[in-house]
Amino acid sequence: MGPLRFIPIACVASVMSGACASLLPPPEARRVELVETLHGHTVADPYRWMESSSPELDVWIAAQNERTRAFLDEAPERERFLERLTAIWQFERAGVPVRKGSRLFFLHNPGSLDQSRLVTSALDGSDRRTLYDPSSVDPDGTTAIGTFSPSEDGQRVAFAIARAGSDWNTVRVLDATTGRLLDDELGWVKFTALSWAQDGSGFWYSRYPAPPEGDALSAPNKHHQVYFHRVGTHQADDTLVYARDDEPDWGFGAEPTRDGRYLVFFVSRGADRKNGLLLRDLARDDALVQPFVGLDFSASFDVISSDGDRFLIRTDAGAPGGRIVEIDVASPAPEQWRTVVPEQPEALEAATRVGDRLVCQYLRDAVSVIKVHGLDGSPLGDVALPALGSAEGFSGSPTYPEGYFLFTNFLTPGRILRFDPERGVTPLIEPSVPSFNPERFVVGREMAVSRDGTRVPLFVVHRRDLVLDGSAPAYLYGYGGFNISVTPWFSPGFAVWLEEGGVLAIPNLRGGGEFGEAWHQGGMKGRKQNVFDDFIASAELLIAKGYTRSDRLAIGGGSNGGLLVGAVMTQRPELAAAALPAVGVLDMLRFHKFTIGWAWTSEYGSPDEPDDFRHLLAYSPYHRIEAGKQYPATLVLTADHDDRVVPSHSFKFTARLQELQGGSAPILIRVDTRAGHGAGKSARKLAVEWADRLAFLALVLGRDDP
Repeated sequence: MGPLRFIPIACVASVMSGACASLLPPPEARRVELVETLHGHTVADPYRWMESSSPELDVWIAAQNERTRAFLDEAPERERFLERLTAIWQFERAGVPVRKGSRLFFLHNPGSLDQSRLVTSALDGSDRRTLYDPSSVDPDGTTAIGTFSPSEDGQRVAFAIARAGSDWNTVRVLDATTGRLLDDELGWVKFTALSWAQDGSGFWYSRYPAPPEGDALSAPNKHHQVYFHRVGTHQADDTLVYARDDEPDWGFGAEPTRDGRYLVFFVSRGADRKNGLLLRDLARDDALVQPFVGLDFSASFDVISSDGDRFLIRTDAGAPGGRIVEIDVASPAPEQWRTVVPEQPEALEAATRVGDRLVCQYLRDAVSVIKVHGLDGSPLGDVALPALGSAEGFSGSPTYPEGYFLFTNFLTPGRILRFDPERGVTPLIEPSVPSFNPERFVVGREMAVSRDGTRVPLFVVHRRDLVLDGSAPAYLYGYGGFNISVTPWFSPGFAVWLEEGGVLAIPNLRGGGEFGEAWHQGGMKGRKQNVFDDFIASAELLIAKGYTRSDRLAIGGGSNGGLLVGAVMTQRPELAAAALPAVGVLDMLRFHKFTIGWAWTSEYGSPDEPDDFRHLLAYSPYHRIEAGKQYPATLVLTADHDDRVVPSHSFKFTARLQELQGGSAPILIRVDTRAGHGAGKSARKLAVEWADRLAFLALVLGRDDP
């Protein structure tokens, strides 16, 4: 494919001056003079009516989609983009296998399907059989399998399915020997594990009370509850195992120990990774739930394995980079803990027990390093990875000597690898991307300096023949929040962008988890502005080093990354020529009033608290839009079934941006249908969405004559 030529069409030049016939005027949005005084600040919210479904809103959405479609279809390259994206998505994809007995269970897509199937195979990958195919119930491709869990004997599998991108799941059960779907069907399940009892009689799961009729996509998610479902019975007969009416914001997961002695409750409070653990002694008739560790929510605790009353736990308590400790049920006070694997210079992301070894996943400069230790903590060496990249989702068990994980990077799709202490790493599934040649590209590392002097690393990916004269279009993507690490991964959309001659830049912003808890805390609550400053510094570095220019730069991100884009484009509208905020948190004063939004106060602070409110108002994208300012060309992306970041964020932001835009750059919104926050979106929908992104950038980033 040739370089990305932003070929002018008849009215691209006049698009930017507002005179293109195909770019219709923005649909009229009713403006309400709603002004409130909050914590002493006067705040206008003229589009609050968009928070509720109505025929008026439906008309506005349809008109916006029609306007956006007319604009994007003007791009002469769009069909070529879509053709290439459709082709490049045809690579084999698989999830990390879970072993039970002599079989593996995993999600798999040969490359030709909209959604992955649940399959089982022999340990070497042969004798693969499909257990459940979502297309059998939904040929439209909008039903996806989420979490799944085989019973200990591998005879049954419980799995969750999500429809139209919603976070709400329905749990089903199947016979793994015959593939027969059982009658069991559990509703109103969300944010759950599926944990089988040792005897395979049933499993523990988490759910919310059913929301009011018609409010499933917007009602606050409160009062998480743990139930036990016995296979072959109705959900109405499930046993309520644990709930806390006095703590409506607590979330729960439950899992038994391997010996069946204890039921471990993972207790979260909001979206914070700091958590606590409760225990129920299943060997006792009274089976009371007892506190174990972390109920002050000052650190994170993940159970790796247990041996009787002794638990191996990964924690960042007293170790911001993470360590592994042994805790005795009889004396769980911190001063009684025994450190098994001490804190390392790298950030400890996760740890898994594989046979008689501890496999520890670390991040070193935002790429994976896997170190192996004995159960006593003795170092046993590193696992050799195929290249620099990301090792994800390690699965293993004390029962079996081997484990499995996924490895990927910017130029390599996820491959499934098997780790065996005796034979090292061997491939199980190695996909290849049709006609994509990774040797054409180079992955570099740059270092930006943020406003307060903090050094911010970023990955920069581009074709080997790039000339650093500022003429290349660049896509700066970021996230920066919730202790989530942004590490190398393969994206078909970004792959096509790179093939077309674009530069891809991905910084490791504060708020993420790449360098431990201190890095995370440097970008949360009242320090959130650091994240935006880090992103701005990254953009300025790309320009200063000749990777691109402001008129060739696009900024993008999704969810918390959509907030990032909205904040940066309203603070520094001249920095980039294009902005793509996707499913973003854009109204920082009301995010906590819908679905799971209240849980994000642990990251952002609460609008109900005066000090937090002041920080939130200072950067809330919806509230920072000013009349007469020239904002970059913007394509807002959202979906009608997003019940995590409700689409009203995007509706309100778009309406106000269109109203107050002082320049000629187009402000568009793309509202996907039968789609949600992103998880479970079909390959077909993803290819179409990326074709629209690339078409938008081809139209608005300007061009250099070839």
